[in-house]
Amino acid sequence: MVARWRPVHNGQLPVLRALCEHGGEVLIGIGSSNRYNLRNPFTLEETQDMLGLALEGFANYRLIPVPDLDDGPRWRVMLLDLLGPLDCFVTDNPYVASLLKNDYKIIRPVEFVPPEARTPVDGTLVRREMARGDGWKSLVPEKIAAYIIQNGLDTRFRREFGLQTLSTVLTDSNVS
Repeated sequence: MVARWRPVHNGQLPVLRALCEHGGEVLIGIGSSNRYNLRNPFTLEETQDMLGLALEGFANYRLIPVPDLDDGPRWRVMLLDLLGPLDCFVTDNPYVASLLKNDYKIIRPVEFVPPEARTPVDGTLVRREMARGDGWKSLVPEKIAAYIIQNGLDTRFRREFGLQTLSTVLTDSNVS
């Protein structure tokens, strides 16, 4: 599975844990690993730390940085080289699924997670709440919230991307 994981949140946690519970060797791609911007406001190292906290107790996974190339077909070729043969590829992204459908069996993340364990949270919501203040803390696992606070990442996010994040919310809400 490849995702940006910025930050790892309560919607992703059950998927990550289910992948490790059901998979032999799980490859977890950190998408846009070469980006630090509004949608990717944590470094590769910080994201790796958060994934490690989310997957404490599991040893059957490997984190793989997956850079963004701004070119889907080239990205597909790079990904095939990075990951090699797989039993399946997990994604909820229709574009990624369309790129890889002839190379891997595509499975949606919800197939691994029972309905009662699903949490309707996404990274955009977490970052929006982080820009507003402290409402984000309940949207991420406790250990990840503690990591973000301890390292001042929430303060840095608000300083570097807070106004831009809030302005996109205003812009999005004005579009019908």
